[in-house]
Amino acid sequence: MLDQGAPPHHRGQTTAPPSPGLGARLMRRKPVDRLVAEGGQGEGGSLRRSLGLWQLTMISIGATLGTGIFVVLGEAVPKAGPAVTLSFVIAGLTALFSALSYAELAGTIPVAGSSYSYAYATMGELIAWICGWCLVLEYGVSVAAVAVGWGEYLNELLDGTIGVTIPNTLSAPPGDGGIFNLPALIVVLLAMVFLLGGAKESARANTVMVCVKIAALVLFCAIGVQGFRSGNYDHFMPLGMAGVSAAGATLFFSYIGFDAASTAGEEAKNAQRDLPRAIMLSLVIVTALYVLVAAVAVGAKPWQRFNDSEAALAQIMRDVTGQSFWGTLLAACAVIAIASVVLTVLYGQTRILFAMSRDGLVPKVFGKVHPKTGAPRANTVIVSLFCGVLAAAIPLGRLADATSIGTLFAFALVNVAVVLLRRTRPDMPRTFRVPLSPVLPAVGFGLCVWMMGSLSAVTWVVFGVWMAVGLVFYFVYGYRRSHLANAEK
Repeated sequence: MLDQGAPPHHRGQTTAPPSPGLGARLMRRKPVDRLVAEGGQGEGGSLRRSLGLWQLTMISIGATLGTGIFVVLGEAVPKAGPAVTLSFVIAGLTALFSALSYAELAGTIPVAGSSYSYAYATMGELIAWICGWCLVLEYGVSVAAVAVGWGEYLNELLDGTIGVTIPNTLSAPPGDGGIFNLPALIVVLLAMVFLLGGAKESARANTVMVCVKIAALVLFCAIGVQGFRSGNYDHFMPLGMAGVSAAGATLFFSYIGFDAASTAGEEAKNAQRDLPRAIMLSLVIVTALYVLVAAVAVGAKPWQRFNDSEAALAQIMRDVTGQSFWGTLLAACAVIAIASVVLTVLYGQTRILFAMSRDGLVPKVFGKVHPKTGAPRANTVIVSLFCGVLAAAIPLGRLADATSIGTLFAFALVNVAVVLLRRTRPDMPRTFRVPLSPVLPAVGFGLCVWMMGSLSAVTWVVFGVWMAVGLVFYFVYGYRRSHLANAEK
């Protein structure tokens, strides 16, 4: 019998469960099984599994090796002096602890979203969005920063071969004495053309470029060591530990690419086996080469004479040999090497946005896959144009520091995510496990926070503004269109 005192619209009806509150929606986690099941699927097609261990390792090395040595070394040496080698070691150790966490999560959750997806599975949607927004800063802005350095070496090459250079007005951004950095825009557009051909074709081109850059750095060491002067190391740490940590924070920009392999989780043939191996192998190779080249560079040229030139290695080659040929040859190799960084980092950026689009947090145009090439075509064009314009208009130094802080923040979250997933899903099969967990992830988290604290106040302001813009975008767009939230209404 109906309750005669109940309002008419409640008679004969069961009470609907209350809708989740704001806090519950923001902390909603995406099940790991669902993340993996959706792997590769996009609008109009799917990504293709065509990459093996060799290609994945080359992607990581391609995205990492070259940036710090060919581009940022000239900025880091004046901050730390000869102790810049120690700065590379500190930055490498910081990356190593985070790489261990990346390796475990990449083998457990082999999807394209990298740390964005790991955060979604462990810490909830809001934290995942923040992490993804940091990755947009990490990958997208670093493409622009590296492209700026590419133009410096292109001018070195042109000067050594045909005796002309691109005018400063067209080879430097505003603030650095120019109007528009045309070479930076060109290299981004060239990378875009390769990426539009598909992951397999891009990986082949990247492998060739990586081999060239390794050969170039080995050649530099072989020639540069002839000009080595032990007196250049007499005052090893002239600017103290503060200078070493400041240079380390800047040089961390050099390590941002090692996690690029994790963005290829949906295009790897055997992701659970090969991703952890590729991440660790690439980091070891890159760190060894960075420290070796930095040691030779400072030994061959007093640290006081480093003048923030992005083409520092080519200048050292000319000074040691007294001939322009070797510097020109190194500049030619650097042009190829830095182009591979642009290619692979741009690849990672497009895959991050692909995963975010599939979750509804960014417009679905970023998730559309071309059925013939298996590449997210519109995504690639939009990201390339954005990064190209950014590279043409913003000075390198500010870009590098802004990228470092976004990278460190994302890495810190990955160290937290690996511990949380161990506790919430201890039964999941893991092809790699971080040793001494949670101690090593805690150390990785602490190192990331410490290096973030070494960055300038201006960089923190830029980061704060970037985060504020990201949160506005999330609450205006992503919060309302989240597929996970709408599926549970």
